[in-house]
Amino acid sequence: MSFHPLHTVTSICITILLSCTNQKIETGQTLKKETTDLIRSLGLLNEGEQIIQYYSNYKPSRAGSFFTTKRIAHYWLDDNDKSKNDTSSAFYPEIAAIDTTYAVRDTYAQYMTITKKDSSQFNLYVDGKKHEVRSFFEEAILTWKKNINKE
Repeated sequence: MSFHPLHTVTSICITILLSCTNQKIETGQTLKKETTDLIRSLGLLNEGEQIIQYYSNYKPSRAGSFFTTKRIAHYWLDDNDKSKNDTSSAFYPEIAAIDTTYAVRDTYAQYMTITKKDSSQFNLYVDGKKHEVRSFFEEAILTWKKNINKE
């Protein structure tokens, strides 16, 4: 039995398409309660803090990027290896810089790099229509600038 390269490519493309989910940028009001509860359980959302915008580049139960009234945060939870779990966040006064990357060759999602005053960094990945991603990034940066001096 031989395999034709076109069949292999077709199979791979179908697998990729079926595994993709139709993720979208959400607001704190449209986010499912289970997702908000998970974020709170990870220590990334305190009482009185509200999610402004949220995006998951996978399943919300495993990955998410968002900004709130007090911070910017990202989480990745690995089912197979808990040592790969990552919960990163920075309150606005801790942030030294925010850089955005729109043109990405190695991945499909655009991202923001958050640099904290202690020089540590983490990324928030956001995908979607260009104007929606730009709006997410711009609103996150504007929220940071408005809250940079608040403790």
